[in-house]
Amino acid sequence: MENYTMEGRTYRYYGQEAPLYPFGYGLSYTTFRYRDLVLSPPVLPICANLTVSVVLGNTGQRDGEEVVQLYLRWEQSSVPVPRWQLVAFRRVAVLAGQETKLSFQVVAEQRAIWAQDWHLEPGTFTLFAGGQQPGQQTRVPSEVLSARFTVTGASRPLRGC
Repeated sequence: MENYTMEGRTYRYYGQEAPLYPFGYGLSYTTFRYRDLVLSPPVLPICANLTVSVVLGNTGQRDGEEVVQLYLRWEQSSVPVPRWQLVAFRRVAVLAGQETKLSFQVVAEQRAIWAQDWHLEPGTFTLFAGGQQPGQQTRVPSEVLSARFTVTGASRPLRGC
């Protein structure tokens, strides 16, 4: 094998074609609603970490568990990158009619790209939070919230942070 690129070989690089059973696929006996996605800070230095919070509510009649998933998308990159990258997930039990606020940390290493070495690039990124992948079609209502943040500074090797 001479070509080690993953483009066209995994659903992360297929373009617009969705996988048959994406990460987080499944049904629940209740429904959930996401709200108040907050990224802090919205503009951060190249080596800084991002704090993410989101409120998850159980809007159904039964107690349930949800797998909250965070995905990152590079808006511009100097090399090919996945459509989006899973950067965090957590299984959360929420009682019927209740809400919980969740916090996550997206560290700088999760924004690194490979171009002969791991390095960080400035630019605009989109973070998605929800119970499924962005753009996934399901039979039950589900939403994926999104927010943008900006990374400032000069491109640098990851080990330089």
